[in-house]
Amino acid sequence: MLTDWSHNSWYHSLLQRQVPAGARRVLDVGCGSGTLARRLAATVPQVDGFDLSPEMIAEARKDAPANLSLRVADALTVDVPPETYDAVVSVAVLHHLPLAEALPRMAGWLRPGGVLTAVALPRAELPRELPLQVASSLGHHGLGLAFAAARPLTGAELFRHEDSHGAMPIQDATLSTREVRAQAAAVLPGVRVRQLLFWRYLLVWRKPA
Repeated sequence: MLTDWSHNSWYHSLLQRQVPAGARRVLDVGCGSGTLARRLAATVPQVDGFDLSPEMIAEARKDAPANLSLRVADALTVDVPPETYDAVVSVAVLHHLPLAEALPRMAGWLRPGGVLTAVALPRAELPRELPLQVASSLGHHGLGLAFAAARPLTGAELFRHEDSHGAMPIQDATLSTREVRAQAAAVLPGVRVRQLLFWRYLLVWRKPA
């Protein structure tokens, strides 16, 4: 579609801003084709990423810099030493996982003072969230038209979907943002979860120092 564009890429900069200043090592959980991981690797000395899909990891390895390490793994079974990372990030992953199991695992990979941050898809709560849904739809189409018009003029990707987009696994969200907030707070005291435009939420938790 003319107005289609990547909402996940739109929020890469937001996630990057959650990474602590001076971070030395960051993990991207469910890194897909590696777009966010490569972006992080431009400023962080060591970035690791894993994804359940061998096809996605093969795609991510095509342009991986030397300080980006990638492997095929499952977030619920992968062996990661505790307290290894200054930040653990993910995009469009948490709604695929049981939060009560996944969040404590991811938190355990953080060093004291490290940050767990994720953008994922919530289930819409209607009619309560109707104004947000309308704003997201209008913004999606308006920005999509602007990006489509600007790409030929600028040569920039402007949140164009990656070539591998069609191969990415899709799963509908089962939890609303309020339900995510409640489940996350039960296992990560002090966690912050807020609704975003474009059918996403942001989760941020800092491990006590």
